[in-house]
Amino acid sequence: MIPYTRVKAPEVLATNDRGTLEEQISHILNHDPNLHGSISGISIRSANTGEILYEHNGEIRLRPASNMKILTAAGSLSVLGKDYTFSTEVLSNGKIRGNTLAGDLFLKGKGDPTLLISDFDKMAKDLKESGLKLIVGDLIGDDSWYDDIRYSSDLIWSDEHTYYGAQVSALTASPNEDYDAGTVIVEVSPGRKVNDKASITITPNNEYVSVVNTSKTVEHGENQDITITRDHGNNTIRIEGTIPLKNGYEKDWISVWEPTDYALDLFRHALEEQGIKIAGKVERGMTPSDATLLTSHQSMPLSELLIPFMKLSNNGHAETLIKEMGKKVADEGSWEKGLETLNTELAKYGVNPDTMILRDGSGISHVSLIPANEISKLLYTIQQKDWFDEFLYSLPVAGVKDRMVGGTLRNRMKTELLAGNVQAKTGTISTVSSLSGYVKTKNGKTLIFSILLNNLMDDSKGRAVEDQIVEILANT
Repeated sequence: MIPYTRVKAPEVLATNDRGTLEEQISHILNHDPNLHGSISGISIRSANTGEILYEHNGEIRLRPASNMKILTAAGSLSVLGKDYTFSTEVLSNGKIRGNTLAGDLFLKGKGDPTLLISDFDKMAKDLKESGLKLIVGDLIGDDSWYDDIRYSSDLIWSDEHTYYGAQVSALTASPNEDYDAGTVIVEVSPGRKVNDKASITITPNNEYVSVVNTSKTVEHGENQDITITRDHGNNTIRIEGTIPLKNGYEKDWISVWEPTDYALDLFRHALEEQGIKIAGKVERGMTPSDATLLTSHQSMPLSELLIPFMKLSNNGHAETLIKEMGKKVADEGSWEKGLETLNTELAKYGVNPDTMILRDGSGISHVSLIPANEISKLLYTIQQKDWFDEFLYSLPVAGVKDRMVGGTLRNRMKTELLAGNVQAKTGTISTVSSLSGYVKTKNGKTLIFSILLNNLMDDSKGRAVEDQIVEILANT
């Protein structure tokens, strides 16, 4: 990975037999057929001095896709701090006499997007070890730490059931250590014989979602054509299509409708597994101010959460961090207050909020607009912060196979020149591809770059363009 140096020195961009930096990049922009009819914004800076060494439409506002997460990560490190953790609390307003709680039990979420079923099990076990066996009252889920708006402004309806379009709640749960909060993992395997329905596995096992399975097992060698969707407004997951008898397999992360109730269902099940019975209802509500804390769970620190957030480009983490910034600064866990906080914080690093339109923290919005020069400026100015090492480490590393190191760049730029020498954030939404970060050149210097490609006919073709430009920088 790129060694970081704070030594400032004059920059000189050498030419080579393929021409100057400007000539080489201009040739790609003018002749690559994948860019025909598109808009490109490119900004190249010296990591030592911050000087712009090359730009093309660097001041033009463009859709950043997941390059928006660079701003969210930097802002959250600055506002919350690298050691910041999220807590989940179990409280009661009743009296415990012997093994009985005479009152309600509250599960209060404070934004943790990394809660696993094992964490619910641990909290339930804590209650069991205190002697609790019966709750003569209700089990209540409290998600009031954030507002009740579950989707960012511009999330399109067709993304609603996807893992990257999951609802954001202060009380939620993740199915595994990728931490896609508010989702379940659906695995589809062939039945025992032809014409059988496919075999379905849901992780974590729960009673919150239901499955309608109309799929069919077909002969080995026939096409696999499985679709997995969730109905709007409820938790009915539908599996349709065909799966071949041998070697057929499909896996997807599907978001749930109302993650608060999902988390509450997992906790209810954990309590029952520990032999704790609930006499009352299971529902959402508010924790009274005089409730007593019985047990709690603390998340990993933000410095560690940045790894799955940035390496795997987790949209839910981005939106949670936006709401958490709003909660900390304005005592309101909302997109409105969180984005206001982010804009204020970015201004401290020389970024001009007046040049940008920010609508969410993840970049899934097609309305958010940022100039490439502002992204490269932020990447330059944050180098002096005490949390920069954690930020840099969170960026995907080109050509490194390990998912939690290479992330979304693990299968890109695998040549000797580039592998391990590029740390950058990828971005993709329909018609948009982006890449911004740091590259080490052949002479040991580090360059900062931001490449925003908009209005592409095929957004996947943008990656090859980005990789070519980064290779030019590495060869400089």
